[in-house]
Amino acid sequence: MVKEKNRIMTSAKDVRSDRKSGYIAFESRNFRLHCTARLLYGIALSMQVVAVGWYVYSVTHSALALGLSGLATFAPAVFFALFTGHVADTFDRKKILAICFAFASLAAFGLLMIATLGVTDVNLIYACVLLFGASRAFANPAAQALTANVVPKEHFANAVTWYSSAWSSARIVGPAIGGLLYIAGPSAPFLAAFCFFVIASICVFMINATSQAKTSRGTVTWSTLSAGLKFIWSRQVIFGGISLDLVAVLFGGATALLPIVAQDILHVGPWGLGLLRASPAVGAITTGALLAHMPIKGKAGKKMLIAVGIYGLATIGFGFSQNMLLSMAMLALVGASDQISVVVRHTMVQSETPDEMRGRVAAVNAIFISGSSDLGEFESGVTAAWWGAVPAIVFGGAATLCFASLWAMLFPQLRDRDKLVEH
Repeated sequence: MVKEKNRIMTSAKDVRSDRKSGYIAFESRNFRLHCTARLLYGIALSMQVVAVGWYVYSVTHSALALGLSGLATFAPAVFFALFTGHVADTFDRKKILAICFAFASLAAFGLLMIATLGVTDVNLIYACVLLFGASRAFANPAAQALTANVVPKEHFANAVTWYSSAWSSARIVGPAIGGLLYIAGPSAPFLAAFCFFVIASICVFMINATSQAKTSRGTVTWSTLSAGLKFIWSRQVIFGGISLDLVAVLFGGATALLPIVAQDILHVGPWGLGLLRASPAVGAITTGALLAHMPIKGKAGKKMLIAVGIYGLATIGFGFSQNMLLSMAMLALVGASDQISVVVRHTMVQSETPDEMRGRVAAVNAIFISGSSDLGEFESGVTAAWWGAVPAIVFGGAATLCFASLWAMLFPQLRDRDKLVEH
């Protein structure tokens, strides 16, 4: 009886320990602030994206115009690509992030003025989006690299999972709020986005991160700027992972077409667009929470490849759907599969990169990942202008499925990767 009682008590302690370990990264005050800033920034961005998409389509009724807004966000990321990583490795990442969030606030204020005054010139909207894109180009590598500076190394995988989940949570809350606020007028979501960007900037200023290993501020050469590219190319597991995400999001991302789907196929208003925008994040945050408590312990590469394949299949299902609930379910599956890919890729990239190079590697990673999302919106807008929204979405999903199969053959090291973090 005593042995049985001790066994039960030990089992209960293990359960409590496992539950606690699922939130271990939040023991760090700096991570709590960092994660909160990520959440607020993501909510603001999601509200802004919904509002910009609906506003642009309402004044142009053009799929190409929607695609161009994605290109306007992507262009600065390409133009500043190598410099953003060098800056993140050379200067204080916390200050970089706070300044970038401040410029994002400025861009949101510009969009607020455009909506308030009822401006119909989309070129002014693109100008604000370009400013926001420039701020995001510098913010992404600094934010990714800063994560490793706010938690102990042994808690890093847990931090990456929750940091990604914060972004996914924002993509649930932001679009829903943005769609509802748009009912009150286009100014409302832009005002809310502006306020959230400002608060996020304040949260970053309050972070007291550990010192980072910095690159010399001497002469900037091609060697120092291209170090991130060379590092990624030399690690075929990392290169395979982020390049697969590039082609998957480039061809499988149909988010730019959601205003068309909402208005012309499903016949719902801004609130419906908000729900569609939020649906991928519902799947992502649910999956992220599961991964935080039940982390991937084996066959990480195969699981990532399978997840990308499911991403493609769900995109095809969404393309054929003419029912709101089914469309939301397919988009939730898109988000769930994408979250698995994100956790695997980000953990491998950040854990295997020396701290003094994390900014430059993160900058290249941002081009592959965040940039591909914006460029994917442009690709979707162009193909939809050629073929129509449904064929464009279905084509993108089929292409993603093919690329997942091809990458399994081209990158055997990625396919056979077992552990997320190899010591």
